[in-house]
Amino acid sequence: MDRGWTCPKCGCQEYDLDQFQATGGTFAKLFDVQNKKFRTVSCADCGFTEIYRSKTSGASNIFDFLTN
Repeated sequence: MDRGWTCPKCGCQEYDLDQFQATGGTFAKLFDVQNKKFRTVSCADCGFTEIYRSKTSGASNIFDFLTN
């Protein structure tokens, strides 16, 4: 997002960045392992949000499994 971002819905150039993790697959759901990571870009004006997949490391998946 260093190059800036323009909302494709309303044209606003102000945005918020965030991230979230989700489960994927039966094993991950059974053991509540958040093995999918996503980044979001949300328009500060209208709330339109784009979601981008991020890579997760094996170490973070193991840590998540052990701490849940």
